[in-house]
Amino acid sequence: MKVNILDINGNKAKTIDLPSYFSQEIREDIISKVLETKKIKQPYAPSLVAGKQHSASGILRHRRHVWKSSRGRGISRIPRKIFSRKGSQFNWEGAEISSARGGRRAHPPKILSMINTKKINKKEAKTALISAISATADPKKLTKKYERLKDKKISNLPLIVESKIISLKTKELIDSLKKILGEDLFEIAIKNKKIRSGKGKMRGRKYKKNAGLLLVTGKNEKLKTNIFDITNTGKLSVDELAEGGTGRLTLYTEQSIKELNEKFGEK
Repeated sequence: MKVNILDINGNKAKTIDLPSYFSQEIREDIISKVLETKKIKQPYAPSLVAGKQHSASGILRHRRHVWKSSRGRGISRIPRKIFSRKGSQFNWEGAEISSARGGRRAHPPKILSMINTKKINKKEAKTALISAISATADPKKLTKKYERLKDKKISNLPLIVESKIISLKTKELIDSLKKILGEDLFEIAIKNKKIRSGKGKMRGRKYKKNAGLLLVTGKNEKLKTNIFDITNTGKLSVDELAEGGTGRLTLYTEQSIKELNEKFGEK
């Protein structure tokens, strides 16, 4: 099967044989497994000595017939910190437990529960990467991922463009993308960030944003822009290709295809 390499004006520049890694079986189960192992959560927990850092001291006993005891005094038998005393009379206050003022938390978050210890086999990781690349060339996966592309006919996948695109400035780059992608795909290609409606704004998720286009370049190709995501073949990962589900809109440069051919042993 042949695939077109487009120029910066969206016209056919030349044709190459479609590499086999674009037509492999899409293993969503393995992709999900890889994404699960790559999840990162910042561990957080209160200090181990939280609620115990008071200057007043004193060990309280619960036995009878002990001078420093709370038994028989008509007070709750909870840990107390002693501010002052006169004989066996105390100026004290409940402390340390969760129900006391300034006490430690009852069931604080545990750091060990937040550390991801899951691992993935090398062959599974490779299969997942090839599957994620293959999904970028599947029109059914693309239309399923993007609601705006429903009932739209998508062709010319995978999208490959000549490496000249990385030399364009932002305005020229946007004009070029409009010609390469067409109206339907260009709408979802540009990153869009907006303020969320509703109470979610107050709960740490003020903004909503889309994934946008992913441009895959060669290792030595550099392009600076914030209108879409850019990665090179050396850093290409399942996380980027399958962000929000398989079938992300992806544009490959001609150089990146050559490097992927070397990586996966294509002729």
